[in-house]
Amino acid sequence: MTRTDGLEWDEVMVDIVDYAHDHNIESELAYETARHCLLDTLGCGLEALEYSACTKLLGPVVPGASLSPGARVPGTDYELDPVKAAFDIGAMIRWLDFNDTWLAAEWGHPSDNLGGILATADWLSRQAARRGESGPTMHDVLTAMIKAHEIQGCLALENAFNRVGLDHVILVKIASTAVVSRLLGLDREASLNALSLAWVDGHSLRTYRHAPNTGSRKSWAAGDATSRAVQLALMARRGEMGYPTALTAPTWGFYDVHFGGQPFRLPRPYGSYVMENVLFKISWPAEFHGQTAVECAMEVHRRLAEMGRDASDIAHITLRTQQACLRIIDKQGPLRNPADRDHCVQYMVAVPILFGRLTAEDYEDEVAADPRIDDLRERITCVEDPQFTADYFDPDKRSIANALRVELSDGTVIPEIVSEYPVGHRRRRSEGLPLLEAKFLRNLGRRFSNEQQERILEASSNLERLQAMPVHEYVDLYVTPAL
Repeated sequence: MTRTDGLEWDEVMVDIVDYAHDHNIESELAYETARHCLLDTLGCGLEALEYSACTKLLGPVVPGASLSPGARVPGTDYELDPVKAAFDIGAMIRWLDFNDTWLAAEWGHPSDNLGGILATADWLSRQAARRGESGPTMHDVLTAMIKAHEIQGCLALENAFNRVGLDHVILVKIASTAVVSRLLGLDREASLNALSLAWVDGHSLRTYRHAPNTGSRKSWAAGDATSRAVQLALMARRGEMGYPTALTAPTWGFYDVHFGGQPFRLPRPYGSYVMENVLFKISWPAEFHGQTAVECAMEVHRRLAEMGRDASDIAHITLRTQQACLRIIDKQGPLRNPADRDHCVQYMVAVPILFGRLTAEDYEDEVAADPRIDDLRERITCVEDPQFTADYFDPDKRSIANALRVELSDGTVIPEIVSEYPVGHRRRRSEGLPLLEAKFLRNLGRRFSNEQQERILEASSNLERLQAMPVHEYVDLYVTPAL
């Protein structure tokens, strides 16, 4: 596509916009998985509302800066402009590190995009209802989710933004910008303008995810990214210009500035692959590369109990893992806050071995003060298994394997416990979906009366019924009194 000034748009941006605008999603599996993803993602946000560190960031930027009709924030009574609502929803979703995951050369959480998608669709739906017109339905929300998952996930397959120090939320910003532009009704050129603005934008460093600076920004970074996408799309809606060679421009384009001059590698066309294969976090709020390690640790706890032993009898634990686990969550030394602890695989293993559980509360200071946790952490050594790393990248496997070998102080060895696929993996869908639904029910119970829970479940349990609902009518089911 050529602009009037003669510049050709970068092919990567053209392909993303064409997919967001024109691709017809025909996969029933993708839509059914998107329904489960929607419920799980909203449920994660509801659980986050129990933490003041999260709720202090929600609501109007300044007192009184509400909008009616605006976009509602589920689990609250806030009604805001779609940019701030996108931030709030995105921050809630990601706060406890419990929503879905996609693992490849880049890591990330595609359901982070729901912040921008739901806020924009809800605002548009309320505006249309006020005019007596039809607006977006939940079918539009699910379609946007599938496409955002696909854009973020396909860009992540062979492009490691972490290797150049950029945080994975850059892909949330890109994917959200593309699908929000479509929801807003932007034409093709305006959507390209918006997407180019996202690529030339300032991008987050991974500083806040790694020692010694690990902190709570990692819990609201995706909210920031998806809300920025809404802001940029709204600017393009007003006619703001774009930058056709934002990626490829010599010296000043994204590739030369951030990617060592290398173009993106895109090994597969956009479709519905990512949503169909997305990883759900079902059992534990923990960084996904350690999910199977926690599963093994729970089994260690059980076996120790059967033997009449406990963690004090452990001399050493060897954790055999994949390279990504070592890069992200292999941590020694002091852990300064909950954000530090939920990205430490030794902590994630020590707690279930000691207590037979791992919950969001276990990352808080009160639990972390137990000296037995750090004592056991010091006895855990992580080593890479090259086969685990190879299977992690194998597109036919996409395993996230971990194995624990436990040596007791009397010389007894507990045979190695291996878990290749967490319960949220597609290979374990039949086992995982009932547990995912139970997780959603628990989270509904945190905020709503039995009657309100029943209304939400009635609207959500059938795909056809859910897709037909106007967005604002569905979101209204989640409105509660003030926090």
